[in-house]
Amino acid sequence: MGDDTFSVYMSPLLADLIEGAIKQVEHPKHVGQSIMSVAEGQGGWRSRVKPLYLNSGAYSFTAFGGVPAMELRFHEEGHVYPFVNTQMDSVSRLQEHLQGRVCVVGRAVAELVGLMVLRLAHDHIIALDITPYSTTALKLSALLTQLSSELQVRGLSPQWVYSARGDYSRAAKTLQEAIKNTDIQDERMTRLYNTRLMRVEYYFLSQYVSVVETPFRHVLHGRGEHTLSALTEHLSQLHSHPHLFHEARFRRQLALFTWTLQGAANALSGDVWNIDNPS
Repeated sequence: MGDDTFSVYMSPLLADLIEGAIKQVEHPKHVGQSIMSVAEGQGGWRSRVKPLYLNSGAYSFTAFGGVPAMELRFHEEGHVYPFVNTQMDSVSRLQEHLQGRVCVVGRAVAELVGLMVLRLAHDHIIALDITPYSTTALKLSALLTQLSSELQVRGLSPQWVYSARGDYSRAAKTLQEAIKNTDIQDERMTRLYNTRLMRVEYYFLSQYVSVVETPFRHVLHGRGEHTLSALTEHLSQLHSHPHLFHEARFRRQLALFTWTLQGAANALSGDVWNIDNPS
């Protein structure tokens, strides 16, 4: 905790939203410079974007509820505030740690939040970037391609993943083009587009695991066997420790992820769920 380095833990769908805000807010420590300009001098603002973590206040919104969320943070390298989540945490101690700059930092964060809320309320089309998850799925496809020979020997085909990723990528691009070419004053169309955009995060919640046993159902941010991280970790065993690779388990993991990705693609395109069984 501090007033120097800006970090954001968030759903990737919110990247455009936070980028627009940090361009307009003055950095709490570097007077006359925006948060964006300071971040660019520290390696780029994208390097300050981190995935949601389990103890984050925003984590459950995305991993459990399927709602894009973020946590904003300023900190100073090498200066840790030791009283977080303790009875010794107080305004006076925080003020001392920040050298009397609590109000300055608080104002910067409040301005960021305010600008994002205003944009969400004002813009006809909600500011969600739906393309990052396509890149994430592409990385899995690349890994599956690298191990294609080993998978084929075991009778495993990654074709469904390729198809679902392609459908999602095409649906995202098609929707973006449709939004660019539409009359944003048309309330019916903007409502339709916004509904599809808002469905994306929710449809990455696996519908095939129990919410009681696996509350964090998001396949990219959640926890459990159904997640992409569990799938890729298991897949890595195929090359490094083949004896630890279980075909039946992998088939199930691959199917769960593929169905969820396909569902998200269908939600974007508005199509009725339809997965053709490959011959």
